Amino acid sequence: MEGISFGVMQGGGGQELQPEYDLMILGAGPAGLTAAIYASRAGMNTLLVEKEAIGGEAASTSMIENYPGFPEGIKGAELTERMRSQAQKFGAQIVLAAPESLDLWAEPKKATLKGQPIRARSIIIASGTSPRRLGIPGEKELKGRGVSYCATCDGPMFAGKDIAVIGCGNSGLQEGLFIRKFVKSMTMVEFLPTIQAEEILQERMRSYDNVQWLLNHETVSISGQDWVESITVRDRAGGEGKQIPVQGVFIYIGLEPNTDYLDGQIELDKWGFIPTDEKMQTSTPGVFAAGDVRVTEMRQIATAIGDGAVAASSAYHYVDLKIKEQA
Repeated sequence: MEGISFGVMQGGGGQELQPEYDLMILGAGPAGLTAAIYASRAGMNTLLVEKEAIGGEAASTSMIENYPGFPEGIKGAELTERMRSQAQKFGAQIVLAAPESLDLWAEPKKATLKGQPIRARSIIIASGTSPRRLGIPGEKELKGRGVSYCATCDGPMFAGKDIAVIGCGNSGLQEGLFIRKFVKSMTMVEFLPTIQAEEILQERMRSYDNVQWLLNHETVSISGQDWVESITVRDRAGGEGKQIPVQGVFIYIGLEPNTDYLDGQIELDKWGFIPTDEKMQTSTPGVFAAGDVRVTEMRQIATAIGDGAVAASSAYHYVDLKIKEQA
């Protein structure tokens, strides 16, 4: 980026951390990866930080059918891998780490990664969301032993088994359609009296005879010794409870924003999501947000990518203005 006194892109795709960057992006899902593509292509020395897996939740989606340009659909892992490759092609550096400290009010912004202090003129928060937990007995104890939040990751291990899917929104039915081809039977449990997923997903799921529906039912507990053995549900209308023998439970009841690590340094709404303006600017100057982590009407890959492009453009202009003010 011409005129920037530090962080001019010079082989940003390398592995060694530099002390200074034009832009640091927190989260390597579709929003963060897109921001990295746009920023690095514009000449910004860009660091993309991800604490778990490149691609975020999108990478674990078995098949994406509503992203433009892929009429036959595309696997989430393949789509996000293409984004990663493109970002690195333009020079973005990617590091797997979690910030050990973060000062968003400083100018430039400060962070510690792998014990090394880092400065960045601007930051984009694209840390996404995590699956919401039921918070019922047995869920935490049996996680990884029959309780799962990722059908793509764990579905094949339940071949020939009876399972339950908790939550009948888009995620529950999308992941249920993937699991269905492996399992003996699948019980769909929904807290509300109606299915919340798109009609096309409902039609597909209803066409299979090994799927049962329990609407207006609350999941009360998950039971088992070394592995899941059953769930207990309660009819919210009549109050009757019953136990359903299953060997697996997949939970899709919504998402929680990954914002705890921000420690009150930017404004959040009452659910923990980040409000922004149309330029993706947060309440803290020089800090932008993109994707599922921000307050938005839709949380889709297509909208996250749009957010990432806008956030990168805003960060570019913010840094450029700072340089001109200091000249």
